[in-house]
Amino acid sequence: MARPLPQAADLYGDIEPSPRVRARDHVPGLLVATLATLAAAALASRYGAPLTLMALLIGLSLNFLATDARLGPGLGFAARELLRVAIVLIGARITFSQIAALGPQTLAMVAATVALVILTGLGVARLLGLSAPRGLLAGGAVAICGGSAALAIAATLTEKRISPADLALTLVGIATMSAAALILYPPLTYALGLSPVQAGFVLGASVHDVAQAVGAGYAVSPEAGEVATIVKLARVALLAPVLALLAFLLPANADGETRQKPRVPLVPWFILGFFGVAALNSFGLIPAPAASAASSAATALLALSVAATAMRTPIADIVKTGPRPLLTIAAASLAALALSVGYALLML
Repeated sequence: MARPLPQAADLYGDIEPSPRVRARDHVPGLLVATLATLAAAALASRYGAPLTLMALLIGLSLNFLATDARLGPGLGFAARELLRVAIVLIGARITFSQIAALGPQTLAMVAATVALVILTGLGVARLLGLSAPRGLLAGGAVAICGGSAALAIAATLTEKRISPADLALTLVGIATMSAAALILYPPLTYALGLSPVQAGFVLGASVHDVAQAVGAGYAVSPEAGEVATIVKLARVALLAPVLALLAFLLPANADGETRQKPRVPLVPWFILGFFGVAALNSFGLIPAPAASAASSAATALLALSVAATAMRTPIADIVKTGPRPLLTIAAASLAALALSVGYALLML
């Protein structure tokens, strides 16, 4: 019997048909993924490590469990459906008024930085002989919000373009670079003599993950922390437009042929959901406790999805990938830092 292809982040369902299973068949896989996520949360809390990285490492260490057919339905559900729900809930972290507070010039620079960093990832990937989708994955993850963006972009590009091994290696690289940024970037702002506003912009525009960008900002000063938070949230807000653009520009099938009768909507439902939740939050229709709960749920579901994806990832494929994707992430990270520092010094 041939081993079924992994379904993590198969947005369009065109890799293999989803297995017909009963609801209770999801329980074993979901239980194992939940336990792995809880263990990751305990380690992250104990050692101050990123939750996504811990979930990834624990998931990879349990990779041997993927051979148990009883776990397949639950792990696949966590890696696909729960990921999309998490992406929708991320919208509760932002409001349009927070973004507008940046001012049109700074907001335009944030958008330009996101675009240029994505193009950097794409260009470096092609120079290194990697596929364009892998460059878009690395560049988009660095440009927007780290692991969350990587998962969402992988979901949009489908597994025919981004394999689970590609995604897992990208998550490792993003977590590593983000941790390094948290340690190195705040002292760099002091060395450059940046004001709190300048430092906040640099940290918000260049650090990968939301929590680490905010933490780096407040490590400099309260004012820098506030600016870093707004700038970072502006980057997060660009996730949905980027996903919508990718879904529009790239055909759903990997060979590039246009389908005569598309089986999927032009914009995936979770992108519309992201926009909708952000709009509700912008108009104050989501109470603060509910928004906080949604943000916490998004974090938990993302970690659960990462753990499940890692469990279903062929380890040998990661080894074969080599260091080139990590070089792409590093180049995109340096581009984000250079652009943000340049703007802060010249314009703020």
